[in-house]
Amino acid sequence: MRRNHVALLLVTALALGAAACGAQEKERFAPPSDRGDPSAEPFGELGSLDRYLDEHWPDGAGGTVLLARDGEPVACEGRGLADRAAGTAADCDTVYDIGSVTKSFTAAAVLVLESSGDIELDAPVSRYLGRPPEDGRGITVHQLLTHTAGLPEALGDDYDPLSREEMITGALAAEPVSAPGDEYHYSNVGYSLLAALVEVVSGRDYERFLRDELFEPAGMTRTGYVLPDWDPERVAVEYDRHGTPHGRPYEHPWADDGPHWNLRGNGGLLSTATDMLAWYRALAGDDVLDQRAKDLMWEPHVPEPGLGTFYGYGWVIAEVPDRGTVVTHNGGNDWSLCRYAQLPDEGTMVFWVSNSAYRDGEWDLDEQEPEFSLDLAALARDAD
Repeated sequence: MRRNHVALLLVTALALGAAACGAQEKERFAPPSDRGDPSAEPFGELGSLDRYLDEHWPDGAGGTVLLARDGEPVACEGRGLADRAAGTAADCDTVYDIGSVTKSFTAAAVLVLESSGDIELDAPVSRYLGRPPEDGRGITVHQLLTHTAGLPEALGDDYDPLSREEMITGALAAEPVSAPGDEYHYSNVGYSLLAALVEVVSGRDYERFLRDELFEPAGMTRTGYVLPDWDPERVAVEYDRHGTPHGRPYEHPWADDGPHWNLRGNGGLLSTATDMLAWYRALAGDDVLDQRAKDLMWEPHVPEPGLGTFYGYGWVIAEVPDRGTVVTHNGGNDWSLCRYAQLPDEGTMVFWVSNSAYRDGEWDLDEQEPEFSLDLAALARDAD
């Protein structure tokens, strides 16, 4: 799972002159001075989103953009093609790989188990994985959720065949990058361990637990790995920097029941803009998680060094001048990129995704991403 360190570099950019990082980062993320404030116009109707995307969405990139406010959709629009060979246009029901946004669902699953009394956040994960106490150096569930367990980022490539037991053994025996609890180090393998914990404690496989406890209560019918009955015509093909197709996400090397364990639990879920709107609505209520669990999930537990942001449980938390709190996560690989963000002080939510996020010499959505996401939130905020 490619780590996109926009982890709210959103904030570094959007702090409009807050303390800059290095010169390269300052140049990349400082807002341009020759553009007006998009929130100065009465955005909100589809035509207004249309005009904004005409100016800022790369011509030739496929994708979908959704804006919502106070639980209701403001606008949703597809751009470009989900499948170039078939000429299939992207729309609000196109299915995409949402990458590391998967972590927010893994964290929510852990909190479901914590709320029911099946696990304790400060307990060593070895207790739940059937391993001796010395295995894993006392790493706790909380440390896995906050990327402070001292684990490496990954054990191998996303698509290397790796079983659950091989992943657990490799993760707990891995050379630590820091002592547990001492430092923040973003770790995909840590979230795969959490997915394994969900399976062992619940007695259900990871995707079925998500379906039963999160997706179905939220009304999400097009989110998962292999359990949804995917219509291939609805699933976006991914394209690389040269425009070469790399197939649909489930056509990459996967096991029969989903991705191998270098990816499972930390990335690779498929979803749609429509389902992500349903997730936003579910998080506004108590049907999936009660307020106590959501407070734990969105608490800024640990700082992300050098970014001015914090990591909660499966979410990045930031304070943006004049905009308030941003709760967000992005995700991507070498082909696709997405961002989910909520601004609770403004009552807004943004989800956007592209199946062709990069093109050599033409566009790189990762580079324009921070400014782009908050501009979209402003459009939702000021909708008529």
